[in-house]
Amino acid sequence: MMLAEANVALIHDWLTGMRGGERCLESFCELFPKADIFTLLHIPGSVSQTIEERRIRTSVIQTLPYSATCYRYYLPLFPWAVEQFTLDGYDLILSSSHCVAKGIKPPPQTLHLAYLYTPMRYIWDMQDAYVAAGRMGPVSRLILPAVAERLRRWDVTVNARVDHFIAISYYVADRIRRHYGREAAVIYPPVETARFHIAERTDDYYLVAGAFAPYKRIDLAIEAFNRLRRRLVIVGEGQERSRLRHMAGPTIEFLGWRSDREVADLLSRCRALVFPGEEDFGILPVEAMACGRPVIAYGKGGVTETVIPLDRSTLNAQRSELKDSLNLEPGTQNLEHGTPTGIFFYEQTVEALVQAVDLFERSSDRFDPEALRAHAFTFDRSIFEKRIASYIGERLEEWKRGGRRRRPC
Repeated sequence: MMLAEANVALIHDWLTGMRGGERCLESFCELFPKADIFTLLHIPGSVSQTIEERRIRTSVIQTLPYSATCYRYYLPLFPWAVEQFTLDGYDLILSSSHCVAKGIKPPPQTLHLAYLYTPMRYIWDMQDAYVAAGRMGPVSRLILPAVAERLRRWDVTVNARVDHFIAISYYVADRIRRHYGREAAVIYPPVETARFHIAERTDDYYLVAGAFAPYKRIDLAIEAFNRLRRRLVIVGEGQERSRLRHMAGPTIEFLGWRSDREVADLLSRCRALVFPGEEDFGILPVEAMACGRPVIAYGKGGVTETVIPLDRSTLNAQRSELKDSLNLEPGTQNLEHGTPTGIFFYEQTVEALVQAVDLFERSSDRFDPEALRAHAFTFDRSIFEKRIASYIGERLEEWKRGGRRRRPC
């Protein structure tokens, strides 16, 4: 079966803005030009034209009061809502999920592949961080402890409805194995490397960008650069805005939100991107490298699969441990060459970050902008589309040859 001929349903948690998950969905739309989209909620005009032009079917969440701005309040209803979609007549269901999209009920004759950004963090290993970060509405925050166990049971049970998992990183694949007891293929998400360029000159500032949430650890960067008395430019907004501004010294500059074009320009001219949080993949470091700029990052999570640190001894030990746990070789296709693209610090402390910045300034001539950009291209959207198309094609052929299996409801 040719992919373009397949009758496909794309399931996405919600459509309220263009973030990393929506960039993946955009690629899925181009891979399957006739696919329908099913989602809990859609705010018209919030996503790209490629997505907006599709037939988009929403759930009962769309009709609830204040759902456009307060949809996270309805988290306890999400599992029930996503199970109400009728998906008869499709050859393939491709769910794109960090919440409940993978929990749809596929018909017995339909293959279900789940592209997973992360197991639902707010009920698993980062519940406390998400509650503290304000990413839950007040009602959901209040009742989350009471319903988390029920949501975890549902989250595990519905994995039987997924025929194959695809993870965005080996870090996420490990969490899928730990929480769900399932194996996952790994296909890194797409990065629009063509949007970025190497600047003719760089300016004397370091850059941090992202939502102002506790788990992003922007406070760590501010404290470190207060001590270093180096210029730090911060792009973003969020619930920690007042606290972060209050702790910032005279060398810290807040720009608020900026357009994609402006962020690309800031990335191209910074001395280095500072990335102090722990992420499942982390597209921003790859975008920085596409600008030829090094990354100073906390050496845990998906960044260990995208950035080549100056000193790889600690990273190699971590990757060896992950390889043993997954029986996989994480990231080797992207970390084979020896040209460094960044520096890691392995403790989320001010002192560790200060030392990493000092090391960078002593070693800045070790980073070749053209080599960094070439490395970033290994995560380009074209690579993603080729790999995901090949993987889906193989799974569809297996299914067609008799790989169907009975699933519980």
